[in-house]
Amino acid sequence: MRIVDLRATTVAVPLEAPLRHANGAHWGRFIRTVVEVVGDDGRVGLGEMGGGGGSAEGAILALKPYLIGHDPLQLEQLRWKIMNPVGSLYNARAQLHAAIEMACMDLAGQALGVRACDLLGGSLREEVPFASYLFFRFRDSATGVGGESGPEEIVAHARDLRERHGFRTHKLKAGVFPPDHEVEVFRALGAAFPEDRLRIDPNSVWTVEEAIRVGRAILDLRNDYFEDPTWGLEGMRRVRQFVPIPTATNAVVVNFEQLAQSIRHDLVDVILLDTTFWGGLRQAHKAGTVLETFQYGAAVHSSGELGIQLASMLHLGAALPNLGFAADAHYHHLADDIIQGGKMAYRDGAIAVPQGTGLGVTLDRDRLARYAEHYRETGGYAYDRDPERPDWYSVFPERRFADPLA
Repeated sequence: MRIVDLRATTVAVPLEAPLRHANGAHWGRFIRTVVEVVGDDGRVGLGEMGGGGGSAEGAILALKPYLIGHDPLQLEQLRWKIMNPVGSLYNARAQLHAAIEMACMDLAGQALGVRACDLLGGSLREEVPFASYLFFRFRDSATGVGGESGPEEIVAHARDLRERHGFRTHKLKAGVFPPDHEVEVFRALGAAFPEDRLRIDPNSVWTVEEAIRVGRAILDLRNDYFEDPTWGLEGMRRVRQFVPIPTATNAVVVNFEQLAQSIRHDLVDVILLDTTFWGGLRQAHKAGTVLETFQYGAAVHSSGELGIQLASMLHLGAALPNLGFAADAHYHHLADDIIQGGKMAYRDGAIAVPQGTGLGVTLDRDRLARYAEHYRETGGYAYDRDPERPDWYSVFPERRFADPLA
């Protein structure tokens, strides 16, 4: 089995409403690049990465000399070819490798008749639970959906998602408004769903002192963990000294060098593993087994996925021995998907691990074409900009004094 071709297609898939976060916003659509690795038997393996356009597609296609003729099952060779640590000083290829490795595992799994999780050692569970992942949202101008900024609105949004999808864990994406307002919103969630689990994530924008104050204000709630309340391993260490809630990060432990430091110095309690940020599904799973060895918690992180990357997250969640928390996913905010059958379904707050070979999902060519055209019509956007505040930019860590309803 050899690779004979490589394709990359950028798509823009609509969201139900624009999602606000500490560094800007998702502007009503996700921009993703779909990667296809073609085998000499005609099979196609699928991968996915964030961002798009000519630069992303060009970066993927520039790796053809590394891939044409490569056996997709030789995944360790692939890692050294593309993500060599010395070469990475000059070309940051981790996320490119993640998408290509995803596609190679899909292709190899199809050829061998096994699932991607089987290439990691097999599944320990056949469904992965998810959190509701609540955002403050701008209102969609066409549909009127969204517009949540206050406690009552966020609780109503969470209740709707709970009823539709069965979520029993609720994560608030904070860092948008002043901390006191977000504490009020978070406590309202705790009051509305006293039997459910909670977590809050301000995307690292609070100062250490602000994070300590917020952490102490929510101590009595059913917190899974306190996610990235401030920036940096030293900042996380200081917060952990004063707030007795387990800490978690997806921002400051995203490679094995950082993981070693975090474990050696006992800096963070739970590491959120991302099949893109860590450079691939295998690397994220390897990090999970390291965490298991030292008895630290692991969870599955979301970097804003369509169905292909979601499948990789499900296979990671299936194989992680120490998956102690509901996974994150932006997925329920999507209006559609690019895989056959449309969006995967939540059942009682969980999604079943795909049963097909490889990743277990198939590209819908009509949807791919439709959302590639949507990208050509709408273009990309800057993740760290806000369409409703064109002159604003994020500075962090910082204290935020803006009117919470402005």
